[in-house]
Amino acid sequence: MTDDERAIRDLVSAWMKASETHDIDTVLSLMADDVIFTVPGREPFGKDVFRAGSEAMKNVRLTGTSDIQEIKILGDWAFIRNYIEITIMPPDSEAMWRKGYTLSILRKQPDGSWVLWRDANLVA
Repeated sequence: MTDDERAIRDLVSAWMKASETHDIDTVLSLMADDVIFTVPGREPFGKDVFRAGSEAMKNVRLTGTSDIQEIKILGDWAFIRNYIEITIMPPDSEAMWRKGYTLSILRKQPDGSWVLWRDANLVA
């Protein structure tokens, strides 16, 4: 495994852990400022909308797993195909389960770190 592949796997792991602990600042730090998310049923959105949605879910408990199916690194760009399973537990209702694939494009920063640049999320 290359250093870049390990760094990308670490990014996904850090994202999952930070999501479970509601560490919004860490999740946001793993994104490019011009990140774009594409999800079913709504217009693509960026970092500010992601932040607002995350803050609105502060009282919701999340757990999840990630199974990276493919990583391809092309210089300072990479894509990952990932299978995610998430359990969403609102404080006053039944748990919900979501699972599905994501296709993400990452960009390498000048300091050598990787950030999420584009994300197509088909988790439903």
